[in-house]
Amino acid sequence: MEKLLRKYNTATMLCVFIGLPIAFWALDDSSGRAWVKEAISILTILSFSMMLLQFYLTRSNKRVLKVHRMGKVVKWHKLVGYVFVPILLVHPFLVVVPRYFEAGIDPTDAFYTLITSFNSTGVVLGMIAWCLMWIIALTSLFRNRLAMSYRIWRVFHGILSIVFVVIAAWHVIDLGRHSNVWMTGFIVLVASGGVCLLAVVYFSKSNQGGPSNE
Repeated sequence: MEKLLRKYNTATMLCVFIGLPIAFWALDDSSGRAWVKEAISILTILSFSMMLLQFYLTRSNKRVLKVHRMGKVVKWHKLVGYVFVPILLVHPFLVVVPRYFEAGIDPTDAFYTLITSFNSTGVVLGMIAWCLMWIIALTSLFRNRLAMSYRIWRVFHGILSIVFVVIAAWHVIDLGRHSNVWMTGFIVLVASGGVCLLAVVYFSKSNQGGPSNE
Protein backbone atom coordinates (compact mmCIF):
# COMPACT_ATOMS: atom_id res chain seq x y z
CA MET A 1 0.00 0.00 0.00
CA GLU A 2 2.80 2.41 0.93
CA LYS A 3 4.61 1.60 -2.31
CA LEU A 4 1.46 2.44 -4.26
CA LEU A 5 1.08 5.73 -2.37
CA ARG A 6 4.70 6.63 -3.09
CA LYS A 7 4.13 6.06 -6.80
CA TYR A 8 0.93 8.09 -6.67
CA ASN A 9 2.65 10.99 -4.89
CA THR A 10 5.52 10.96 -7.38
CA ALA A 11 3.18 10.87 -10.38
CA THR A 12 1.05 13.67 -8.91
CA MET A 13 4.05 15.93 -8.30
CA LEU A 14 5.36 15.31 -11.82
CA CYS A 15 1.96 16.13 -13.31
CA VAL A 16 1.48 19.27 -11.21
CA PHE A 17 4.97 20.74 -11.35
CA ILE A 18 6.01 19.65 -14.85
CA GLY A 19 2.89 18.66 -16.75
CA LEU A 20 0.70 21.63 -15.85
CA PRO A 21 3.31 24.36 -16.54
CA ILE A 22 4.04 22.84 -19.95
CA ALA A 23 0.31 22.55 -20.67
CA PHE A 24 -0.27 26.20 -19.73
CA TRP A 25 2.73 27.23 -21.85
CA ALA A 26 1.25 25.32 -24.79
CA LEU A 27 -2.08 27.15 -24.37
CA ASP A 28 -0.33 30.45 -25.03
CA ASP A 29 -0.12 31.62 -28.63
CA SER A 30 3.61 31.63 -29.40
CA SER A 31 3.43 31.11 -33.13
CA GLY A 32 6.21 32.83 -35.01
CA ARG A 33 8.61 33.00 -32.08
CA ALA A 34 12.12 31.62 -32.53
CA TRP A 35 12.81 28.16 -31.14
CA VAL A 36 15.63 29.56 -29.01
CA LYS A 37 13.23 31.89 -27.21
CA GLU A 38 10.73 29.11 -26.64
CA ALA A 39 13.39 26.71 -25.39
CA ILE A 40 14.59 29.31 -22.89
CA SER A 41 11.00 30.04 -21.86
CA ILE A 42 10.28 26.36 -21.18
CA LEU A 43 13.53 25.95 -19.25
CA THR A 44 12.78 29.01 -17.13
CA ILE A 45 9.16 28.02 -16.49
CA LEU A 46 10.14 24.52 -15.38
CA SER A 47 12.99 25.82 -13.23
CA PHE A 48 10.69 28.21 -11.38
CA SER A 49 8.09 25.47 -11.03
CA MET A 50 10.76 23.27 -9.44
CA MET A 51 11.47 26.06 -6.96
CA LEU A 52 7.80 25.97 -6.01
CA LEU A 53 8.08 22.20 -5.62
CA GLN A 54 10.82 22.74 -3.03
CA PHE A 55 8.21 24.04 -0.59
CA TYR A 56 6.45 20.68 -0.78
CA LEU A 57 9.61 18.60 -0.37
CA THR A 58 10.00 19.42 3.32
CA ARG A 59 8.55 18.04 6.52
CA SER A 60 5.95 20.80 6.35
CA ASN A 61 4.27 18.47 3.88
CA LYS A 62 4.70 15.45 6.13
CA ARG A 63 1.07 14.36 5.84
CA VAL A 64 1.65 13.64 2.18
CA LEU A 65 5.27 12.53 2.49
CA LYS A 66 4.81 10.26 5.51
CA VAL A 67 4.98 7.17 3.29
CA HIS A 68 8.37 8.28 1.97
CA ARG A 69 11.72 8.00 3.70
CA MET A 70 12.55 11.52 4.85
CA GLY A 71 16.21 11.01 4.05
CA LYS A 72 15.31 10.33 0.44
CA VAL A 73 13.02 13.36 0.32
CA VAL A 74 15.90 15.52 1.60
CA LYS A 75 18.14 14.15 -1.16
CA TRP A 76 15.53 15.06 -3.78
CA HIS A 77 15.13 18.51 -2.22
CA LYS A 78 18.88 19.08 -2.50
CA LEU A 79 19.08 17.62 -6.02
CA VAL A 80 16.32 19.89 -7.29
CA GLY A 81 18.14 22.85 -5.79
CA TYR A 82 21.51 21.88 -7.26
CA VAL A 83 20.03 21.44 -10.74
CA PHE A 84 17.54 24.28 -11.09
CA VAL A 85 18.88 27.10 -8.90
CA PRO A 86 21.92 27.59 -11.20
CA ILE A 87 19.56 27.84 -14.18
CA LEU A 88 17.61 30.63 -12.50
CA LEU A 89 20.82 32.35 -11.43
CA VAL A 90 21.86 32.66 -15.09
CA HIS A 91 18.33 33.62 -16.14
CA PRO A 92 19.19 37.34 -16.63
CA PHE A 93 21.85 36.29 -19.12
CA LEU A 94 19.63 33.73 -20.86
CA VAL A 95 17.10 36.47 -21.56
CA VAL A 96 19.50 38.16 -24.00
CA VAL A 97 20.84 34.96 -25.62
CA PRO A 98 18.33 35.17 -28.54
CA ARG A 99 19.92 38.52 -29.44
CA TYR A 100 22.93 36.59 -30.74
CA PHE A 101 20.67 35.09 -33.41
CA GLU A 102 18.81 38.26 -34.33
CA ALA A 103 19.70 41.44 -36.12
CA GLY A 104 19.44 44.66 -34.16
CA ILE A 105 20.57 45.60 -30.68
CA ASP A 106 23.82 44.06 -29.43
CA PRO A 107 23.37 41.41 -26.68
CA THR A 108 25.67 43.33 -24.32
CA ASP A 109 23.68 46.52 -24.83
CA ALA A 110 20.45 44.59 -24.35
CA PHE A 111 21.71 43.15 -21.06
CA TYR A 112 22.82 46.56 -19.82
CA THR A 113 19.44 48.05 -20.74
CA LEU A 114 17.73 45.19 -18.92
CA ILE A 115 19.57 45.54 -15.62
CA THR A 116 19.28 49.33 -15.59
CA SER A 117 15.54 49.51 -16.28
CA PHE A 118 14.71 50.71 -12.78
CA ASN A 119 11.47 52.27 -14.01
CA SER A 120 10.11 48.74 -14.56
CA THR A 121 8.57 47.17 -11.46
CA GLY A 122 8.99 43.70 -12.92
CA VAL A 123 12.71 44.19 -13.57
CA VAL A 124 13.36 45.57 -10.09
CA LEU A 125 11.46 42.67 -8.52
CA GLY A 126 13.46 40.26 -10.66
CA MET A 127 16.77 41.72 -9.48
CA ILE A 128 15.66 41.56 -5.85
CA ALA A 129 14.56 37.93 -6.27
CA TRP A 130 17.86 37.12 -8.00
CA CYS A 131 19.87 38.57 -5.09
CA LEU A 132 17.72 36.70 -2.57
CA MET A 133 18.28 33.46 -4.47
CA TRP A 134 22.04 33.97 -4.25
CA ILE A 135 21.76 34.48 -0.49
CA ILE A 136 19.55 31.41 -0.06
CA ALA A 137 21.86 29.27 -2.20
CA LEU A 138 25.08 30.35 -0.49
CA THR A 139 23.73 30.17 3.07
CA SER A 140 22.36 26.69 2.36
CA LEU A 141 25.56 25.48 0.72
CA PHE A 142 27.77 26.80 3.52
CA ARG A 143 25.32 26.35 6.37
CA ASN A 144 27.81 24.50 8.58
CA ARG A 145 30.30 27.36 8.30
CA LEU A 146 27.88 30.05 9.42
CA ALA A 147 28.10 31.42 12.94
CA MET A 148 24.50 30.62 13.80
CA SER A 149 22.63 27.74 15.37
CA TYR A 150 20.52 25.40 13.29
CA ARG A 151 17.33 26.89 14.73
CA ILE A 152 18.32 30.43 13.78
CA TRP A 153 19.44 29.32 10.33
CA ARG A 154 16.16 27.47 9.81
CA VAL A 155 14.08 30.55 10.61
CA PHE A 156 16.40 32.71 8.50
CA HIS A 157 16.13 30.26 5.60
CA GLY A 158 12.36 30.11 5.94
CA ILE A 159 11.88 33.87 5.97
CA LEU A 160 14.16 34.32 2.95
CA SER A 161 12.37 31.55 1.06
CA ILE A 162 8.96 33.09 1.68
CA VAL A 163 10.10 36.58 0.69
CA PHE A 164 11.84 35.15 -2.37
CA VAL A 165 8.86 33.21 -3.69
CA VAL A 166 6.49 36.16 -3.20
CA ILE A 167 8.78 38.56 -5.06
CA ALA A 168 9.77 36.03 -7.72
CA ALA A 169 6.14 35.08 -8.38
CA TRP A 170 5.22 38.75 -8.74
CA HIS A 171 8.12 39.20 -11.16
CA VAL A 172 7.07 36.18 -13.24
CA ILE A 173 3.44 37.27 -13.41
CA ASP A 174 4.39 40.85 -14.28
CA LEU A 175 7.02 40.15 -16.94
CA GLY A 176 6.58 36.51 -17.90
CA ARG A 177 6.06 36.13 -21.62
CA HIS A 178 3.69 33.22 -21.00
CA SER A 179 1.87 34.55 -17.95
CA ASN A 180 -1.63 33.87 -19.22
CA VAL A 181 -4.55 33.51 -16.83
CA TRP A 182 -3.90 29.79 -16.40
CA MET A 183 -0.20 30.17 -15.65
CA THR A 184 -0.88 33.08 -13.30
CA GLY A 185 -3.52 31.11 -11.42
CA PHE A 186 -1.18 28.13 -11.14
CA ILE A 187 1.66 30.25 -9.73
CA VAL A 188 -0.56 32.07 -7.23
CA LEU A 189 -2.23 28.87 -6.01
CA VAL A 190 0.90 26.74 -5.70
CA ALA A 191 3.05 29.53 -4.25
CA SER A 192 0.37 30.40 -1.68
CA GLY A 193 0.06 26.77 -0.65
CA GLY A 194 3.81 26.42 -0.32
CA VAL A 195 4.14 29.57 1.77
CA CYS A 196 1.37 28.41 4.10
CA LEU A 197 3.02 25.00 4.56
CA LEU A 198 6.40 26.57 5.22
CA ALA A 199 4.98 29.12 7.64
CA VAL A 200 3.41 26.33 9.67
CA VAL A 201 6.59 24.28 10.03
CA TYR A 202 8.91 27.23 10.63
CA PHE A 203 6.85 29.47 12.86
CA SER A 204 4.34 27.33 14.74
CA LYS A 205 5.04 26.75 18.42
CA SER A 206 4.98 23.00 17.91
CA ASN A 207 8.11 23.21 15.77
CA GLN A 208 10.40 25.14 18.10
CA GLY A 209 12.40 22.06 18.94
CA GLY A 210 15.72 20.81 17.61
CA PRO A 211 16.90 20.19 14.07
CA SER A 212 14.69 18.37 11.66
CA ASN A 213 15.05 16.91 8.22
CA GLU A 214 14.16 19.37 5.54
